Parts: sequence; C-alpha cells; structure tokens
Amino acid sequence: MKVYAHRGYSGRYPENTMLAFQKALEAGSDGIEFDVQLSKDGEVVIIHDETLDRTTDGSGAVRNYTLAELRKLNACAQWGDTYGFTPIPTLEEYLQWAKDTHLITNIEIKSGVYFYQGLEQKCLELVKKYGLEDKVIFSSFNHSSIALLKKLAPHILCGALVENEGLGNAGYYCREFGFEYYHPGWKNLLKEDMLNCKEYNIPINVWTVNDMDILLRMCEWNVEGIITNYPDVCKIYLENKK
Repeated sequence: MKVYAHRGYSGRYPENTMLAFQKALEAGSDGIEFDVQLSKDGEVVIIHDETLDRTTDGSGAVRNYTLAELRKLNACAQWGDTYGFTPIPTLEEYLQWAKDTHLITNIEIKSGVYFYQGLEQKCLELVKKYGLEDKVIFSSFNHSSIALLKKLAPHILCGALVENEGLGNAGYYCREFGFEYYHPGWKNLLKEDMLNCKEYNIPINVWTVNDMDILLRMCEWNVEGIITNYPDVCKIYLENKK
C-alpha cells in the first residue's frame, strides 16, 4: 500500500510548501499530494484554498495576484515564527525538485470553485517538460478537468476525486470515463464500494487517513494507497506489518 503525504508532511510542517514536501520525502513517503491554481498572470502555483487568508499573511483570491506578488507572501504564516518565511511554491519549482526523487506526484486540479482557463494544459506541459508523465496522477473534484486531461493526453493517469458522500458504482463509473483511479474520503467508503472498484480493476487511493483504526481498515481492504498528514507513522506501521 502506497503512502501519499497530504499537501506534503502537513501534520508537522506548513502545508503545500517545499519544506513540507522535503520532509515528506525524508519521512519515506511513496508520493506527495498537493493542489494547484493559477496566478493572475497565468502561472501555476501550489496552494489549497482559493483565497490566501487561511495559510498565508495575505488576503483575497489567489487569482487576483501575480506570481511576483504571491511570492512575497509567507506560506508558513499559520505557524507563526516556527518556520520563518517560506514562499508559495510554483508547480515548476516542485517538479524540478521531484524529478530527481522516487516520488509519485498527485496533482489536484482546484477547478471546482473557480474554473481556471488553461490550468489543465499548463500543468500537463510542465509535467512533460520534466519527463514525469509516468510519475504523476491528476485528480479533481471537478471531473470535467480530468476528462479534459484524458482528452489532451490519453496516457496520463487520472483519479476521480469525490467528497465524503462517496459515489455509488464508482468502479463502473471510472472505467466508463477512462479514469484509472478512484479517490474517495474514508468516512463513507464502504466495503461494497471497494469490491465494486476491484470488480472493474480500479485502484483506490483514500483521503485523509490520520487515524490508526482507519489505517487498519484500509490495510484489510487492500486499497492501493492512502493520503495522510502523517506519512512517517503510516510508513513505520506498514514496514513493521511486513
């Protein structure tokens, strides 16, 4: 079972920062999951919220700032002075770093609240630039985004990301639309959902597994991967389980 660090090692370090990504690698993660949006001048940046207020010392919508303006903001602001100043990373900065690692990268397209024009194409171009097509999974709650990616690059791996309510007959759904993975939240993932995905050969990556009981259940169900804020805890358990 693969362990993906949710927004990097976000349980102990500021989410979606190069620091959190580096610490996720050091913790033995198999992969990293993060979110992308576009700046005002069309650059792909890594940040979860559509607004800056929660995670930075800025405010307002990400899309209303240029990259140069965004880079002046501290992405570690919610942690006080613990980690000093760390800028919002770009997708290119991350990929340039990740290309020399073993990591699988799960890029979540944040297009559900605001549909960014050209975000999918820009991400794909950057992934191709660094030769990482075989080490990337795209996902989105907005399935039109991953459908567009499959149209642009049929070989690229995509996961149907769904809210905690889940999706009935998910294995069949993913197979019909050409999505290679199903990405549900753990809260309402039922055994019947898992069996349906296995019937259609659709691997499951489950978010966000931060509880030992849930980890044990996912192991029992033999899911493909888990997305967690604490990758080291999960990796240590899985290694010892062997």
